Amino acid sequence: ISVAFWLSHYAAVLLRDSKRLKSAYDVTDENPLGAGAISGTSFPIDRKLTTKLLGFQKVHPHSLDATSSRDFMWETIFGAATISGTLSRLAEELILFSSYEYQTVSLDDGFAMGSSMMPQKKNPGSVELIRGRAARM
Repeated sequence: ISVAFWLSHYAAVLLRDSKRLKSAYDVTDENPLGAGAISGTSFPIDRKLTTKLLGFQKVHPHSLDATSSRDFMWETIFGAATISGTLSRLAEELILFSSYEYQTVSLDDGFAMGSSMMPQKKNPGSVELIRGRAARM
């Protein structure tokens, strides 16, 4: 396969991952004000007005669900973990393709690090950091 085809694969995956995060954002962008502890509030509040004033997209439709749901956290965590997995895979492949055995990719000096034992060698330090940080998610 060509390099362009391989890179377009990651573009497609990252677009899908970003849609997941957008979906998680949309789920959390609901105004819970007025839900009370469980069954709403007796105060005469205008939930549509408070939604607009607080910058929410819409009013949360059910007070018990607004106070007891936790799935919005799972969606956000899953979206972030998925993007981390994608970036880790991309970084691993860039490390592999820039190795001596493959020599398919050459990183610019701004993204590579020199070796302390072999100054002529370029290590893919930036993508190694991405791979390592992605594992923390």
